[in-house]
Amino acid sequence: MLPDLPQAELVELYRVMLTMRRFEEALILATKSGVSVGHFHVYIGQECTGAPALSLLRPDDTIFTTHRNHGHVLARGAVPGRVLAEIMGRATGYNSGKGGTLHVTVRELGVLPTSAVVGGVVPLATGAAFAAKHKGSDSVCVCFFGDGAMEEGAFYEAINLASLWTLPVIYLCENNSEGAVAGGFPGSTIAARSLTDLPAAFRIPAQAVDGTDAGEVHRAVKDAIRKARAGEGASFIEARTVRWPGSRPLWPDLLTGETDLGCAWDPSRIPESHGDWHRSQDGLLRFTREILQAGRMGTSDIVALDAAVRASMQQAVRFAIDSPHPALETAFDGVFAR
Repeated sequence: MLPDLPQAELVELYRVMLTMRRFEEALILATKSGVSVGHFHVYIGQECTGAPALSLLRPDDTIFTTHRNHGHVLARGAVPGRVLAEIMGRATGYNSGKGGTLHVTVRELGVLPTSAVVGGVVPLATGAAFAAKHKGSDSVCVCFFGDGAMEEGAFYEAINLASLWTLPVIYLCENNSEGAVAGGFPGSTIAARSLTDLPAAFRIPAQAVDGTDAGEVHRAVKDAIRKARAGEGASFIEARTVRWPGSRPLWPDLLTGETDLGCAWDPSRIPESHGDWHRSQDGLLRFTREILQAGRMGTSDIVALDAAVRASMQQAVRFAIDSPHPALETAFDGVFAR
């Protein structure tokens, strides 16, 4: 279902989702053309989780995220060209090219340290929530992590403190292993029958939602934020999605092709290869179908919006590629001790 939003906000939410998708596709295509960025992970297929969740935050709220951070950073308002520049190690990146894809940080947008360490951001986000409460603020912290983070001891230590101290943090588990065989890849190695059983044992309200249903995610996160601002403490939300086929190789690859939004209104355009992805697993195509069926946008509106987003991604790639690498003399800038 679509989120219950005014027209302008709904279209903006869709624009953010398209930006997330076209950014990742542009990054993959850039690497195919010879641009070297090292290993990276993408957010394709999870836009209907991150975009609605982050649209609910205020500027003074904070987020912590993982190796699949590009979409989250963009949804907080980061400039695509500067994010790409950071990924490519250029001086015009948000962290002067020193953070790279796995550690993009934009403090002015409330995007505090991102981390590729599995579960590494959970205690950090819990600490940020503690700081907000200690200062008497009603700001909240949203912590994104994958299901694998719940295999780490730091997760349990953190949520225990969040429960004991009634901290304003929303733990948003993006479980993209839906449909995977337990113990396989991609798949969790957690023995629990349900991930939501685990935070519930610490008296943290927990629920699972369909991560491709933007309306369901929006409602769940909105309620969790309301509770956190009211001093009612932490919440846990598991957003379930199927991992995008292009994330399964060692390096991301456009196995499903550049997203053809026309698949949403013309089933004959759905390719035989990965047909299930296009028909039922891709949240962006689902949102496209829903916004059409609700009469909130027409196909011409969608095509025009997508064209604008694509054009902005081309400009972003060119900006990043044309940006200089950091000067040698800046190597120790930001280093506390040598």
